[in-house]
Amino acid sequence: MTAGSGTAADVARAALERLVLDVPDFPEPGVVFKDITPVLADHDALTAVVAALADVGRRDGETVVDKVVGMEARGFILAAPVALALGAGFVPVRKAGKLPRETHAVSYSLEYADATLELHRDAILPGDRVLLIDDVLATGGTARATRELVERCGGTVTGFAVLMELSFLPGRETVGDLPVTSLITV
Repeated sequence: MTAGSGTAADVARAALERLVLDVPDFPEPGVVFKDITPVLADHDALTAVVAALADVGRRDGETVVDKVVGMEARGFILAAPVALALGAGFVPVRKAGKLPRETHAVSYSLEYADATLELHRDAILPGDRVLLIDDVLATGGTARATRELVERCGGTVTGFAVLMELSFLPGRETVGDLPVTSLITV
């Protein structure tokens, strides 16, 4: 699914297409990194992106999620203001060893490395409806691992929203039946 044709989504799409920069060979040779920092630095673009992502957590204008989970690190930047826009709580998912209390942990593969993510065991309550937010859907490993963390806490992931989906990687297949909304597909 691609985000709807509402004004915020249209403005967000145009801003992403105009402002996201390709950085070749970062963080290693052969990888083309999608740099979203110009989007973050542009107030109008960031406002539109947050509004478009928040729309994924609403049905008929009403918020339908209890928590918004952002994955380290760029997901944090997007998920916190989305949570505020929805009137929901924000929960960070961090790399191993960064959270100070008891956690659930899941290891997974990235496009160019392996990683472990952690979530505080009490961050998601049983029955919480959760929206996942990140910048890019690539291989889908981060989204799948985060979904598993939320489910270990007893929460239900209602959707996954990203700025962009890399269509040449198997992200959608990896996340399975998780509803995915991307503002643009490259």
